[in-house]
Amino acid sequence: MTRSKSQVFTGKTTRRRLLAATPLAVAGLVINASAQQPMAQIPSTAEDSKKTALHQEVELKAPATRVYQILIDSKQFTAFSGAPAEIRPEAGGTFSLFGGMIGGRNIELVPGVRIVQAWRPADWPAGLYSLVRFELKDQGPNTTLVLDHSSFPAGGFTHLSQGWREHYWGPLSKYLA
Repeated sequence: MTRSKSQVFTGKTTRRRLLAATPLAVAGLVINASAQQPMAQIPSTAEDSKKTALHQEVELKAPATRVYQILIDSKQFTAFSGAPAEIRPEAGGTFSLFGGMIGGRNIELVPGVRIVQAWRPADWPAGLYSLVRFELKDQGPNTTLVLDHSSFPAGGFTHLSQGWREHYWGPLSKYLA
């Protein structure tokens, strides 16, 4: 069987081989980078694709004042999430969470009771914010945290719902254990 010169790899990198391989290398980098994104977009089901609000409740093994502090303190948020956070803990203060993947502004802060934020992932169009409300209710030594996340774009329900569980409630529960 004979092979043409183009079918035999001689070990030399030619301009043609380099140009032919570049799109594959770039595609590989894009795929690899997206696989490493901890908050990759998860498509919504047809039923969930129209929802623009979600409600979740989670029981946490700490008093409400402690949960509140963890959610508004840069060092504690970084410790529980494992990702960089910068939070200005005052009404009107900005925040950047998960290394800049989430950002926004604190609208209302009631110590140990409520946090209301204008909240957005970095990949949303500029100026587009949703509303996140954390209500903290003491239940003896524990806290019931009630999350209401509203005004996000249709199609984001499944991604956001899973994101809260995977990036907030799971790590926060482990941190408090």
